[in-house]
Amino acid sequence: MDTKFIGKKSAAAGGWGALKSCGKQLLQSGMPISGARTMLKANQPDGFDCPGCAWGDPEHGSSFEFCENGVKAVAWEATEKRATPAFFADNTVSQLRRLSDYELELNGRLTHPMRYDRVSDRYLPVSWGDAFAEIGGILKGLDSPNRAEFYTSGRASNEAAFLYQLFVRVYGTNNFPDCSNMCHEASGIAMRQAVGVGKGTVLLEDFEEADAIFVIGQNPGTNHPRMLGDLRRAAIRGARIVVFNPIRERGLERFSNPQDKIEMLRGGSTEIASQYLQPQLGGDMAAVRGMAKAVLAAEGRAVAAGLPPVLDHAFLTEHCADFQAYRAAVEATSWVEIEDQSGLSRAEIERAADVYINAERVICTWAMGVTQHLHSVATIREIANFMFLRGNIGRPGAGLCPVRGHSNVQGDRTVGINEKPADDFLDALEKHFRFAVPREHGHNVLAAIGAMLDGSAEAFIGLGGNFARATPDSALVEKALRRLKLTVHIATKPNHSHLMPGEAAFILPCLGRTEMDLNEAGNSQLVSVEDSMSMVHGSAGINRPASPHLLSEVAIIAGMAEATVGVAVVDWAGLADDYDLIRDHIEATIPGFENYNARLRKPRGFHLRNAAAHREWDTPAGKASFSSELLPEETVHQRARKGEGHRFALQTFRSHDQYNTTVYGLDDRYRGVYGERRVIFIHPADLQAMSAEAGDRVDVIGEYDDGIERIAQDFRLVPYDIPRGSIAGYYPELNVLVPLGSAGRESDTPTSKSIMVSFRRRNAA
Repeated sequence: MDTKFIGKKSAAAGGWGALKSCGKQLLQSGMPISGARTMLKANQPDGFDCPGCAWGDPEHGSSFEFCENGVKAVAWEATEKRATPAFFADNTVSQLRRLSDYELELNGRLTHPMRYDRVSDRYLPVSWGDAFAEIGGILKGLDSPNRAEFYTSGRASNEAAFLYQLFVRVYGTNNFPDCSNMCHEASGIAMRQAVGVGKGTVLLEDFEEADAIFVIGQNPGTNHPRMLGDLRRAAIRGARIVVFNPIRERGLERFSNPQDKIEMLRGGSTEIASQYLQPQLGGDMAAVRGMAKAVLAAEGRAVAAGLPPVLDHAFLTEHCADFQAYRAAVEATSWVEIEDQSGLSRAEIERAADVYINAERVICTWAMGVTQHLHSVATIREIANFMFLRGNIGRPGAGLCPVRGHSNVQGDRTVGINEKPADDFLDALEKHFRFAVPREHGHNVLAAIGAMLDGSAEAFIGLGGNFARATPDSALVEKALRRLKLTVHIATKPNHSHLMPGEAAFILPCLGRTEMDLNEAGNSQLVSVEDSMSMVHGSAGINRPASPHLLSEVAIIAGMAEATVGVAVVDWAGLADDYDLIRDHIEATIPGFENYNARLRKPRGFHLRNAAAHREWDTPAGKASFSSELLPEETVHQRARKGEGHRFALQTFRSHDQYNTTVYGLDDRYRGVYGERRVIFIHPADLQAMSAEAGDRVDVIGEYDDGIERIAQDFRLVPYDIPRGSIAGYYPELNVLVPLGSAGRESDTPTSKSIMVSFRRRNAA
């Protein structure tokens, strides 16, 4: 059996492996020296915001505020390779479809606007003017603006996103399918219900004061590595870090800081998790409910013994609503139910609860391991309930911290990318710009795909991202895109979404985050982004553009807007030539951006005030609101173990060599997989029960009862430390198994962490 792709896992996250990987990426870019110089300006006051994750920057930064993922993102963008018109002349779209995501993007940066020619099955060069005119003509020709979908990736700046939503609303629709629909939608919904604000309540500095940090359903070592530095510092000063994650992740076990010379020279590392719990997929809500049950039991014992209370009664009385109903719900939940659903023992959960009880200040942080389930909103409400019990919100060193993915996914929402916009925001737009704003709610990602499939949508514009590979049910999404009248993709590199052209199809190449954006007078333009801690930073590229034919995202949006809706409402070209004017409009229409231009130019930017962090609750009750929802009747792992045969609960996640749908390489050294992506991580005992061995090949069969056959073909089995009955593998390769019809309640997020599957064995090669 071929198992050469399975190798040694890194002893710790970071360390010499991270430095070696950084060097490899810079060399592969073909620009190692200039790439290294570029990294010195990443996340610096006079540089650019890293195009990778949304982890916050410290108030007092160092000379080096980047990580391995940041180097990969910059090297990927700053590559010397170019996908010129000659590249498209040499390859038909049908030929390019045979390439993997990794192989396709290796061809480098796009250099010219391109238009699809159906006769030759090739993309051909087109002038910017002709592209804008044809796009505008098709959009104007639709019988309703609601027949167009306007997608946004979290890589877009605040300025581009604001201009984009303004263009689309002047056009007449609220159809804003957004990348946040597929990741942290549940966080925003649940937190608005619980505390009145859909954003995290902590600052980065709170991690310096927390006595305990609960990390639930996230893998910072791969997804936001700079967070490991903050967890490491917390661990060194004695803070307890409790991890809930079904799969053992190296970054949450140990971390060797590449910027710590002594630790590097000694080959040492720091233990991160003081307790590492591995719940079953979908079992997080039960685990948190169990901790709450243990806290309430401890309160009862304290009262009986005449000891100081465990609960923060002053906070509960003054600031909380519906506590008694929640208390009754917890007491009615049995330990048998909690243990069965969480996959954890009562003793494990009670030990975690003891950490919470003995900590004065607690932060709870989570990511997509929590948000991509059927019951994600209820789970995050339960996390908030748990934090309310001891008043761990609205004071230093404590709070709720959803960790977003792409660098400005939170900022895009702040400046108006929302299919269900608030009336106050629409009122402000209407008053300021003097046009009739569309009020009907629009489409999110799943609704947009449905509209494209049933023919009620005829056009798709993508502001960044790789829509076809990021979304679920890959085969259906490809079908949906290819039946449209118009597809437009604003991008820096070719990706698979570009290879599913509509009747008219355009690739519009834009500047990257690291590149200089000069206006007509030759002055450098500044953009801004918002991180997971609601800090708004300025960002200005320093590299020469990859091609003289590139336009900024703002300029591309302005060009499409002028060709589609004209200039009666907005001077699009004027805004594209001076981003300060865009920020003036943001300041005039969105609270919190007062004196935007001046504050943005201060080192490290400024913080958008979070009312919940000040214990001001914009909820119907006017208080922090408990939820007394029951545990799910059944989770995916509980369903999977029923019936005959071997069925499993599958989660998709990233390899260490990728970010979202961008694949930088084929190694995952933290999990010990090399040169291979079509793998399934599975418990050794489950392998044995199947009479299978490491390296065996299987087809993964989706088990969703809607009559659609879903098969991910030819994957190899890798034994791993994961709960029995649960398995894991990489997206986008496994997105074909995520059903469009399976979405989170209230969030409408695809359930990429709750997929029922079985295996079909393949003959040995």
